[in-house]
Amino acid sequence: MSLTVPAPVSGGPTPLAERALAPDLARGVMLLFIALANSHVFLRTAPLPELGTLDRAVSWATTTFVDARAFPMFGLLLGYGIARIVARQNGSPKQTRKLLRRRSLVLLVIGSLHMVLIFDGEILAVYGGLLFLGLWAVNWKDRTLHVVAWTSLLLIGLVLALSGSDTGDVDTEAMTLPPDFATQIGERVAFLPLMVLSGWIMFICPYLVGLWAGRRRVLEQPVHVERLLVRTAVIGIAAAVLGAQPYALLLLREGTEGSGPELALHQVTGTLGGFGYAALIALVALHLKEGRVVRALAATGQRSMTCYLAQSPVWFVVFTPYLLDFSGRLSITATALLAVTTWLATVLLADRLRAAGRRGPFETLTRRLTYR
Repeated sequence: MSLTVPAPVSGGPTPLAERALAPDLARGVMLLFIALANSHVFLRTAPLPELGTLDRAVSWATTTFVDARAFPMFGLLLGYGIARIVARQNGSPKQTRKLLRRRSLVLLVIGSLHMVLIFDGEILAVYGGLLFLGLWAVNWKDRTLHVVAWTSLLLIGLVLALSGSDTGDVDTEAMTLPPDFATQIGERVAFLPLMVLSGWIMFICPYLVGLWAGRRRVLEQPVHVERLLVRTAVIGIAAAVLGAQPYALLLLREGTEGSGPELALHQVTGTLGGFGYAALIALVALHLKEGRVVRALAATGQRSMTCYLAQSPVWFVVFTPYLLDFSGRLSITATALLAVTTWLATVLLADRLRAAGRRGPFETLTRRLTYR
């Protein structure tokens, strides 16, 4: 089924009243998964085989449904949003590239400051680097987008499968926990270039598929591609769940993160799971009636950068060694509850901003710097 690519509408950002429900709902819901993914990497617990049943169950669920699944979906939505920005421009291709370049630099600057000052697991700078390098893909033909996207995913899987090795006990720190602020700044400034230059590689496939989907407005007109979305949701989520099991079960059984093949399968199927989640939310949005909960979740998605950045001070204060330093004291279950509570607080914040008719502060800043 083919959809007509819409003509440019206007040169500015999309007004809140004109935004489609499904992409915003997807961002709002998946920020919960982002909170779960980001919070638990700070933990310094005993190996999983030594933990209680509830902690082991939460760990299995996080590995199966969250890890390496939420961020690819946001990579898809990044590409989707860029395609919609391009479609709205009335200027020349050169002007459009300048606009997107400014947007990528804004993401790089905000993300870099976020990483150095607050959160080591930063992703905005990675997306900024991806957008900066991916500008030349916005005018590719659909076939080229798909060929490069799926080839890159296959190559990444092969590299992970061939180069991975046993990473040892789970109680090793997955996230840098600096002993003091000066050490934190020094370590993260040194690591920042490597992260920006290489972190985007894992998101090539979601970004390019998102460009294609954005051209076709797949998430905004789901009724016209319902069969495609059903297939994507079923296949993508099933692949993600099944593909996570060798990795997740090895964690539970032996307390190790597995070798290359388990990691590769987990990462590759996670990308498919991200696509499946986006498709499922688009299908659900078809049948939702507007209510307070839906409005609040959509408002969260509309202010996703602000809500994402609002999560980080919680992890910073709770887990940093020179602050509360709870990384060795909170259980896996308690950390998951902290993540859910933090996400709910950002939903309430976004809903208050919606009721006041205001964008999020970081969305306002990004638009001012991007569109001048």
